[in-house]
Amino acid sequence: MSTLDDLDLRLISALRADAREPVTALARRLGVTRATVNSRITRLVETGTILGFSARVREDRDPDSIRAVALIEVEGRSTDEAILALRGFPEVYALHTTNGGWDLVAELRTDSLSSFDRVLAQIRSVEGVVNSETSLLLSSVLL
Repeated sequence: MSTLDDLDLRLISALRADAREPVTALARRLGVTRATVNSRITRLVETGTILGFSARVREDRDPDSIRAVALIEVEGRSTDEAILALRGFPEVYALHTTNGGWDLVAELRTDSLSSFDRVLAQIRSVEGVVNSETSLLLSSVLL
């Protein structure tokens, strides 16, 4: 894995703000050529630094979406195996390792309470998962 330099970090920040910004505008803002921006994006995708591009939908435009945060405790040294299993769940929007009483934090999204209930049962049945606590997200403050 290569080290990210200042240009990579500024490019990633710009893409997080607006992944649809034209390459020409990105190049102008970052003070580099279009070819540099294109090659950096290609490298960041090929190395797995950028996993993909997506649309963020305002929660008030998708009111039936069920969103939650699951705090997960993993037994012993099975964190890598649990992460591998959880990465296969389409309902797991993001997965974070952490310190303290919980080993993992999973951001969940489903389209109904019944599918939410199903994914919780699946998470709890993952080998190595010994405890979890889940909170539904009721509203969010847009930044």
